[in-house]
Amino acid sequence: MVKAKIAVLVSGGGTNLQALIDAEKSGIIVSGEIMLVISNNENAYALTRAKNNNIATAYIPSKAPDFETQLIKILKDNDIDIIILAGFMKILSGDFTKTFENRIINVHPSLIPSFCGKGFYGLKVHEEALKYGVKVTGATVHFVNEIPDGGNIILQKAVYIEEGDTPEILQKRVMEQAEWKILPQAAELLSQKYIKE
Repeated sequence: MVKAKIAVLVSGGGTNLQALIDAEKSGIIVSGEIMLVISNNENAYALTRAKNNNIATAYIPSKAPDFETQLIKILKDNDIDIIILAGFMKILSGDFTKTFENRIINVHPSLIPSFCGKGFYGLKVHEEALKYGVKVTGATVHFVNEIPDGGNIILQKAVYIEEGDTPEILQKRVMEQAEWKILPQAAELLSQKYIKE
């Protein structure tokens, strides 16, 4: 069996990338293999995490005028089957997402369609959830298309909001209880479609 080849796109610390690496080591992801980690931030700690696990890395400056052309070339040169956005802070164009239709997934820290779309990322999502007073939030893994957080939902997991939650506390709980569980599960589900016998 030849496993599906996975590329992970990152911009920051890489906690979701670490969850994926751990899931591969522990046998949650068995049908895919992380082959490449690409960042638009050369100082992203996620690149260090990748190197520490002997995963190839690439850096494309965010402001590169041909950013997506370079990205497509790297992905195609490496025969990548699946692209996982893990804290990737750059919106991809409709042309790019169509090139890899139903092969790009992202994890969003809320239960879509709540608190999502343009401008909703990082702590802002949790700030808005607390401000609104919802009792349940969570995370969603979805396919990526030209609309921010607009692609079909693959998996969701609910997380309860607790008395005294701050955005930072809630962010950590959503990561630990939802994001780090459903992102590897979705990676495995999608990888199963790209296994080569």
